[in-house]
Amino acid sequence: MKEFLERKNIKISGKVYFVDAMAGMAQGLFASLLVGTILNTLSIYLGMPDNSLLKAIAAALADAGKLASAATGACIGVGIAYALKAPMLVMCCAAAVGLYANAYPGEPYAAGPLGVFVAVLVSTELGKAVSKETKVDILVTPLTTLISGYLVAILTCPAIAVAMNFLGGVINEATMLHPFLMGIVVSAVVGIILTLPISSAAICASIGISGIAGGAALAGCCAQMVGFAVSSFRENKTGGLISQGLGTSMLQMPNIVTHPLIWIPPTLASCITGPLATMLFKLECTGVSAGMGTCGLVGPIGAVSALTESGNLNGFTVAGIIVVCLVAPAVLSLLFSELMRRMGLIKDGDMKL
Repeated sequence: MKEFLERKNIKISGKVYFVDAMAGMAQGLFASLLVGTILNTLSIYLGMPDNSLLKAIAAALADAGKLASAATGACIGVGIAYALKAPMLVMCCAAAVGLYANAYPGEPYAAGPLGVFVAVLVSTELGKAVSKETKVDILVTPLTTLISGYLVAILTCPAIAVAMNFLGGVINEATMLHPFLMGIVVSAVVGIILTLPISSAAICASIGISGIAGGAALAGCCAQMVGFAVSSFRENKTGGLISQGLGTSMLQMPNIVTHPLIWIPPTLASCITGPLATMLFKLECTGVSAGMGTCGLVGPIGAVSALTESGNLNGFTVAGIIVVCLVAPAVLSLLFSELMRRMGLIKDGDMKL
């Protein structure tokens, strides 16, 4: 069995399934739902002026955004299958499994990204196991992948849909009722998840985080990315500022393992920016955008989109996005890190990439 699994490139490990596969899931989300949201937001603003050309462009962007969002399940399926190094035939079938699982069981709840993750993970590994083992591979492999994906979806997706909707509802409602405390908790926890080698965007999308809870999640992610970028500037200069501030704070994980105290400044910053987002500016964000932080400025753009949709976008909330996502985490993280450097808790080179 061990030799068979090695030959089939099936590696049963937490890293493969919960790091690599979730990273593929996040890529699929980014390429579909997230880009669709951005295109839809652009279409709203381009369509405002009384200009026929701009309105035509806005309509085209809106259609493209709808199509991208509709392909979310398929894109996640391909992303996960690619991360699992699936053969091409299995990868194509994973798109179909993902498309089905994402919307199952339907109204009022759908399993969404987590349902896709479970169904595609199982069906892809089974598809890899039978791939090229028979003379009728063109039939056996897709039938195995599709049927197993369908069976896993109908067995798990209903429960996943209810559980994720319940969890997201609890977090969203609790943040509405207790914006200060939950602002701290959601901001700190999601920010920490963003820096860990798992996908905060996928998790936020799976539980359906939204409203001011999404704003708190966005604040935490931005605090980690901007915080590490600014507080490690003396070690990493402009390259590190860009790679962490617009890329990912996950780059600091090797340093965190050896110098865990460097995680304190951005985490403390998130505990402050979270309540700022929920109580003062009442920022809103949804799903994958909330878990992306300042990566490609996707998080702030997502906040603009969510606030536009709710009718709460104005000068004050725009200022809030700038303060919570950029200014406050930079100033607070730098302040905390410099204090810790003076106390000898953080040393030069501890955050060197």
